[in-house]
Amino acid sequence: MTVTTTRADQRIDRRIAAAYQTLSPQERKAADTLLEHLDDLATYRAAELASLAEVSKATMSRLFRSLGFDGFDDVRDHLRALRTAGEPRRVEGAPDLSAHAEGEAAAIARALDQAAVTEAVEAIAGASDVMVAGWRNSYPVALHLRQQLTQTRERVTLAPAPGQVIGEELAELGEESVVIAVGLRRRPPGFGEFVDAAAASGSTVIVIADPTGTVHLGRADIALECPVQGGLAFDSLAAPMSLASVLADGVLHERGRPGRDRVSAISATYDRLHEVE
Repeated sequence: MTVTTTRADQRIDRRIAAAYQTLSPQERKAADTLLEHLDDLATYRAAELASLAEVSKATMSRLFRSLGFDGFDDVRDHLRALRTAGEPRRVEGAPDLSAHAEGEAAAIARALDQAAVTEAVEAIAGASDVMVAGWRNSYPVALHLRQQLTQTRERVTLAPAPGQVIGEELAELGEESVVIAVGLRRRPPGFGEFVDAAAASGSTVIVIADPTGTVHLGRADIALECPVQGGLAFDSLAAPMSLASVLADGVLHERGRPGRDRVSAISATYDRLHEVE
């Protein structure tokens, strides 16, 4: 039996790479099969994997233990944790575009079918000022939302500015402010502290997050859950981007004539400066 010292928090493919040269020929066959099926292991039983690898069930079990796992269930839990954290899936072959479109439509419908959407629109429309914040893959959503909202109302800022920290912006907030924190998975570790600091300022805090951000949604005055996981390798921003458009449209409607006048004034400025076609 091969004995390998492996860090418990190391990804399975890295564990295999580190141990590969010390594995027996049969264990290598089993390891190769695991690597080929990392994205669909949940559809197999341990005995089926052993059959695919053309090794015995005992060999497959020895491999699991050599890699630091208690058994096949432990391997599946490990892979589910990686996917939940937002790690891109490995996709074999061409994507099923029809299934992808159906999944996107379902995610958008789920994001928009929340009573909290109306509550968020009312809060944003009535605030003295609005800060939209997002990091990493949440930043494009925050940027889009800010761009849409600034068409409908004044005093909408985006934070953090490139290369800057966010403390200065937090100092400007007050009880009439609204903070929209976009926290899709693979958030930076300080996201929760930012939400808490925004709440401590007295601002109304709106959190937009996928289901992995449940703890942050629970911190918010208004929580908007937004799915991002689909059938492709990378997370999809279709639902959060659609939600951003719906929020901006709602704010425009809620503000009535002042909102429409602002849209007209901005369009006139575009024309004078020849900024858009």
